[in-house]
Amino acid sequence: MISIRGLSKSFNGTAVLDGIDLDIAAGERVVVIGPSGTGKSTLLRSLNFLDRPEEGLIRIGDVMLDAADASNAEILALRRRTAFVFQNYALFANRTAKENIMEALVTVQGVPKPDAERRALDVLAETGLADKADSYPASLSGGQQQRVGIGRAMALGAELMLFDEPTSALDPEWVGEVLDLMRRVAEHRQTMLIVTHEMQFAREIADRVLFMEGGRIVEQGPPEQIFGAPRDPRLQRFLKRLSQ
Repeated sequence: MISIRGLSKSFNGTAVLDGIDLDIAAGERVVVIGPSGTGKSTLLRSLNFLDRPEEGLIRIGDVMLDAADASNAEILALRRRTAFVFQNYALFANRTAKENIMEALVTVQGVPKPDAERRALDVLAETGLADKADSYPASLSGGQQQRVGIGRAMALGAELMLFDEPTSALDPEWVGEVLDLMRRVAEHRQTMLIVTHEMQFAREIADRVLFMEGGRIVEQGPPEQIFGAPRDPRLQRFLKRLSQ
């Protein structure tokens, strides 16, 4: 179970997250939609302190902390229970696909290198990239790089996987292969919090969809409600703009 209470974050005096309350059940797939600049990515980044929130209680599994006075040890414990998939891949250019997956296993989780290598190779096979184990990011397509990024998150076995617009930096030809991999991850009932602009994908994969505006969760519900019978006028306008 993931529990968030009163999560708040400001940049230069402007509230980007305004007292977010959210519960996510184990195995639940939650998709966040909304206009740009409404705090969607900041929500994800605040959950593992890539952006440090000013206030709020966060619980992931057996780790709970208060953002206002969280210690480095508490933050590290929280991060060990999450895995982040970035929109721009965030791979180490001087490491192979295999080594990129091994890095966090060795440095964050303390997995011995031989075990980390075996896990990395298994994950590369799962992502359809077994033949790219010794390839560097520069020789991979955008879709392949993002699949390595997702593989890195898979290898960690985290309680919560965070996806920050994982297809936004991709050429259209590579979007499908990344979404297909995310569907396969979701089939294992991995707990997922996903920010995306891919509305059809959100309809297919989500157990619940959140619509954010102004740093708040304005409306939430199953995909059929959010996309078929939205209640809030702001959500109605957002979906209407997308359909034009």
